[in-house]
Amino acid sequence: MMDWTDRHCRAFHRVLSRRARLYTEMVTTGAVIHGPRERLLGFSDVEHPVAVQLGGSDPKDLAEAARICVDFGYDEINLNVGCPSDRVQNGRFGACLMQEPVLVGECVAAMKAAVSLPVTVKCRIGVDDQDTEEALNRLTDCVVAAGCDELTVHARKAWLQGLSPKENRDIPPLDYPRVYRLKHARPDLPIAINGGIKTMAEVHEHLKHVDGVMLGRVAYHEPEILLAVDPELYGEAAPVADGFEAVAAYEPYVAEQLARGERLHNITRHMLGLFTGRPGARAYRRHLATEAVKPGANLQTLRDAVAHVSRETAALEARLAAAE
Repeated sequence: MMDWTDRHCRAFHRVLSRRARLYTEMVTTGAVIHGPRERLLGFSDVEHPVAVQLGGSDPKDLAEAARICVDFGYDEINLNVGCPSDRVQNGRFGACLMQEPVLVGECVAAMKAAVSLPVTVKCRIGVDDQDTEEALNRLTDCVVAAGCDELTVHARKAWLQGLSPKENRDIPPLDYPRVYRLKHARPDLPIAINGGIKTMAEVHEHLKHVDGVMLGRVAYHEPEILLAVDPELYGEAAPVADGFEAVAAYEPYVAEQLARGERLHNITRHMLGLFTGRPGARAYRRHLATEAVKPGANLQTLRDAVAHVSRETAALEARLAAAE
C-alpha cells in the first residue's frame, strides 16, 4: 500500500471505523533514521489505533527505528516481510526476507528488546520456488521464538523473479487453507489473513479460521466497506451512516490541512472510491480529479463534487436496511 495509506488516507478511514487498526505505508529504516521524520511518520491523534510498518533487515537499525516510532506515539511496530517490489529486493527487505527466516527472527528480537509496544510481522506464504509448508513454518518458528506478537499472512507466494509488483498482487494463486493450517498448528499465536478479500461476508468466513483480517485494496477503492466493521465485528454503531456523513465528518480535518498549506488533491485522492455504485459517482470522481488539483481548490471544491451524487439512493438503501 505504498503511496496509498498516507496520513490523509488513514484520517479518512478512521471516520468510517473507530475500531479498525490502521497501518502506515512501509517506511524504510534508513528513511526513519536519517530522513524527514515528521513528514514520514507524523500523524493525527484521530488515527489511533495505528501501526507503523517498517522495512529493513538490519536488527540494530530496526531497533533504532522502532524507538523513534515509539516517540511518535504509534500503537504497534510491524515488520514488512511481504512487499515484492524491485526496490525492496535491492535493499534486502520485504518479501526477499522470506528466504532468511533466522535474520527476520533476529530483527524481531532486536525490536522487542528496544520497545514495549507489540511487534508484529506481515509476510507471504513463500517466495519463488519455496515449499510454502516449509517456508511459512520456518519463518513462523523464528519470529515466535523472537517474541513476535502477531503474524499477518498474505495468502499468496511472491514471485521475485518474473513477475512485477502489480502482477504479484493478482497472479500467484491465493491459498487461504495454508494460512488456516498455520493457525491450527499455532493456536496461541494471533494470526490475521490478507489477500484478495473483497466483502464482509468473506471477512466473516475467514474469521471462522483465523483471528483477524487485513483489508487492503478493497478498503482503498471502496472505503464504505469500513462502515460495516464496527457494527458487524464489534457490535457498535458505525461512526457515520454513509458516505455523505463521512465527508461532512472529514471536513474539519480537510480544513485544518488546507490551512497548513496542504493541497486539496493530496487529501481527496484517497476519497475517489467513495460512493461506488451510486448514481453520480463517476461525475464525483471526475470533478475531484480535475478540480482538486487546481490552485485555490478548497472545501467548496469537495462539496461541489459530492453534489453530483444522488442522495436519494443513499436514503433508499438506509430504509431498506432498516426494514431488514
